[in-house]
Amino acid sequence: MRNRILRFLTYAAVGVATGLIVAGVVVVAEKILLDAVLHRSLWQQALAPVLGLWLAVLLLRYADSGNPLSPATSEEYIRGYHQKSYVLKVVHLPFRLLAGIATVGMGGAAGLEGPAIYAGATTGSAIQRRLSWLFRDKDGQALLVAGAAAGVSAVFQAPATGVLFALESPYKGDLGRRALLPALLSSASSYVTFVLVSGLDDDLPFEVRTDLVRVGFGQRELIGAAIVGALCGGAAMLFSRAIKGAKSLQQRQPWWVMVSAGSIIAAALVVVSDVLFNAPLSMGPTTEGQILRWVLNPNETLPMLGMLLVVRVVATSTVMASGGVGGVFIPLAVLGLIIGRIVGGWIDVGVESMAFFPFIGVAAFLAAGYRTPLAAVMFVAESTGAPSFVVPGLIAVAVSQVVVGSSSVSDYQRDTRVGHLERRFQMPIASAMKTDFKTVRPADSLSEFVWGFAFPRKQLEAVIANELEEFEGIIKVSDAGEIEQEKWATTQCSEVMIRDLSPARLSWTIREVSARMEAADVDIYPVVDTAGRVVGVVTDQSIVNVVELLDETQGG
Repeated sequence: MRNRILRFLTYAAVGVATGLIVAGVVVVAEKILLDAVLHRSLWQQALAPVLGLWLAVLLLRYADSGNPLSPATSEEYIRGYHQKSYVLKVVHLPFRLLAGIATVGMGGAAGLEGPAIYAGATTGSAIQRRLSWLFRDKDGQALLVAGAAAGVSAVFQAPATGVLFALESPYKGDLGRRALLPALLSSASSYVTFVLVSGLDDDLPFEVRTDLVRVGFGQRELIGAAIVGALCGGAAMLFSRAIKGAKSLQQRQPWWVMVSAGSIIAAALVVVSDVLFNAPLSMGPTTEGQILRWVLNPNETLPMLGMLLVVRVVATSTVMASGGVGGVFIPLAVLGLIIGRIVGGWIDVGVESMAFFPFIGVAAFLAAGYRTPLAAVMFVAESTGAPSFVVPGLIAVAVSQVVVGSSSVSDYQRDTRVGHLERRFQMPIASAMKTDFKTVRPADSLSEFVWGFAFPRKQLEAVIANELEEFEGIIKVSDAGEIEQEKWATTQCSEVMIRDLSPARLSWTIREVSARMEAADVDIYPVVDTAGRVVGVVTDQSIVNVVELLDETQGG
């Protein structure tokens, strides 16, 4: 009971610490820096993201004793969740937070949820390492998940969204396990801490008066929700590829080239936005609410909405390609908002319900981009205070999940949760294949096999191959035992070998070859190349060895 209470207090402590950190980051980045930038002249606004990108990149390059840090934040949480040996170092936290403040605070089109999730996950992970004695009978990732939930809860003032996002985001189609209670307590304490420190925020990412949503769920609205879901799913798939392409480019090209090019593009987008929209809508997560007000303006035309969509995609991709630090949760939501508004222009539900399709789009695009359907719907409900979005939002989210396929903005997400042993069996056959082996010829006698091969090598089974090393069959010492010993010298191995076996291919997994071995009741199995020649063998012991080796080196 004592340890149980201590664990509960630790969950809450992670939330309090994360709430304090996130409150500081939000105040400095948005309330001080970004708010000041958005009230500057056009040329100062254009220079701001340039300065922010350079500051962020230089901070990361010289943070770790000259070893450059990656700009990843929320990705670090997902990576740490799956790779047990990967440590989120506390020493890296201030540098990534400062880089995130510089990027977002100076107008980069990214969100503070990335630094917030990273701050919470790093804090939780560090505390769990220090208090390992308290959690030895618990899942080793409990405080990591709790910290991530606390980060989302604080930055969006959405505690339920924080819990669901932390549990959903490690997988594309599953939920994390054994971390629900830690996430709940940490998320709640983080939310309370953030509110007590900074006060209830009137400038939530997406806030809409409930009197703007007066629509019955008729056939037109439900069909429209499905259309929004389909469009958001397709657009999210393209956006995911764009983000991954931007990250790949950032890793392959010289850093100064990418920052220079990104600076030019970011500055140009500010000018373009001013010309097109008479507002710096390419800057910040939501341009301090200006994007929401602009999108919900009934006087804006569909072509202008389409141009805003392009501007925001380019702006966010530029930040990622340049090495800026920030999340893509809010950028995803903004794109969904715009697509929903475009659909709303086609399917008129009246000016009094102008926000209906845009906020359904927020849920659908978020769910498709990050593969977090429950968190996406909950985020819309919490951030708008309008529960009427839930049912049509679920419809749009379901459709978007079907359309988006296996795409995701995350590089480290896994499809589903699998067991420890099951993960091992999904490895390629090459990881358990032995290339140092010897085969038996079909014409060899049983005496040669038993006395010249099996006993000296202490090997009860062997692969039979012809002179061209083409697979013929498998022979077992037990099969020879069924033949009278005086006939061994005149009986060829080909007469008693196991035939009609399909050899394994190099493209197989350990699971596939294990199933074949079990079906044939053998402890050895051949692996052949495209020409049918035996290039290796897999044994039951080699499979056991690779599993044990990975357990020792990766900690499960």
